[in-house]
Amino acid sequence: MKLGLVSLGCPKNLVDSEVMLGVIEQYGIEITPDPGQADILLVNTCAFIESAKQESIDNILAMAEYKKAGSCRHLVVTGCLAQRYAEEVFQEMPEVDALVGTNVFKDIGQVIGLVLEGHRVLHMKDGDLPEAAEHGDPVQPAAAAVSADPFAPDPRKLTGEPYSAYLKIAEGCNNRCSYCAIPLIRGPYVSKPYEQVLAEARDLASRGVKELIVVAQDTTVYGADLYGKLRLAELLKALNDIDGIRWIRVMYLYPNTFTDELIEAFATLPKLCHYVDLPLQHASQRLLHAMNRHDSMAHTKELLAKLRRRIPDIVIRTTFIVGFPGETDEDFEELKRFVEEERFENAGVFPYSREEGTQAAEMPGQVPDDVKEERYNELMAIQAGISEELHKAEEGKELDVVVEGYNEDGENLAEARSYREAPDIDGMIYVENAPGLKPGDFIRVRVDQGFDYDVVALRVD
Repeated sequence: MKLGLVSLGCPKNLVDSEVMLGVIEQYGIEITPDPGQADILLVNTCAFIESAKQESIDNILAMAEYKKAGSCRHLVVTGCLAQRYAEEVFQEMPEVDALVGTNVFKDIGQVIGLVLEGHRVLHMKDGDLPEAAEHGDPVQPAAAAVSADPFAPDPRKLTGEPYSAYLKIAEGCNNRCSYCAIPLIRGPYVSKPYEQVLAEARDLASRGVKELIVVAQDTTVYGADLYGKLRLAELLKALNDIDGIRWIRVMYLYPNTFTDELIEAFATLPKLCHYVDLPLQHASQRLLHAMNRHDSMAHTKELLAKLRRRIPDIVIRTTFIVGFPGETDEDFEELKRFVEEERFENAGVFPYSREEGTQAAEMPGQVPDDVKEERYNELMAIQAGISEELHKAEEGKELDVVVEGYNEDGENLAEARSYREAPDIDGMIYVENAPGLKPGDFIRVRVDQGFDYDVVALRVD
């Protein structure tokens, strides 16, 4: 029996997908990359913004075509769309045989067993599976899959190249930003136990992972719910001691809880990349208040200055929302000035998306789409100019990079990343005249040309 996966959305959702694949393999089901060969198709969805919802629906319908054609027997949907719109999907998409919520996705083996028995399953919380589950599933997990260790790492099948992997340290979010639906979908913030995180990291290192990318909805608040104190800096020190790991990269840092201890961790831990992903969302204090962001611009500017003083080669990535309800021309001008003054190495800009159920969706002063688009283009152009200037300033400097593969335009043009680039969201380093490399190789390069998003480099080792 074979199962095919479509994984959508953020890296945190990808981790869930990989854990589900690990569970499914324990049930003796083979994983196939070809949906046309799958007996069961699994779509792990996203519902963060409207475009993500539509992408999820489109993929569900596309996978349903395999079922209609007879090549696939069953269709299972998991993830944020399944969690938030369970009843609607269950009623309006009869092709879907099972919906599984975000807090119970590790039950995927039992759910598939029930589906194979002929049940249609809606599993959103513990205890709501049909009683038939107690009478034995058609597929059973291997005995070796059961661990008595409460901190044992989750079973996980890595879907990408094995040199880099995401390490999820928490579920949910307590920040309640007024534009964001994540707390409605994923629930409150729950840290993963410290020892379990370390066990998972050691397991990944034993499988050849060289780069750990630490993720959560908010990484800086890790540990506060379980231990009564912030433990991210302590966790990073422990991760730094794991043999085999070369780079540790931390994403989704929140400015309000970015402590001096954490700054020192970035400055002193040799494996911790000098790369800070710090979503700021805006520079207007009035709009930050409306967004229910708990950081002040004065504190944010002080934090940015501290980071640059203590870690001169720090790379700071951020994100901004334009067109938030009530955003005036003056607010936008303030944001542009802030971006021009701070000169971030990388920044993502997103037009505000009105999400049902959020506070911001009901706010007056909704900004027209054409104004959002205009502001998006203007701010992106400013950032592109800044990024190009900063990249040109790197010309002649040497960097260690990890090879990701070869560009389709030439077999000797390698694609790589340094500590300055996170996968998928930042630019690329193109290494010329670099034959014979494979994904995961670390090499030394010299930057030759800088552009707005990418740089061209030459191998020097």
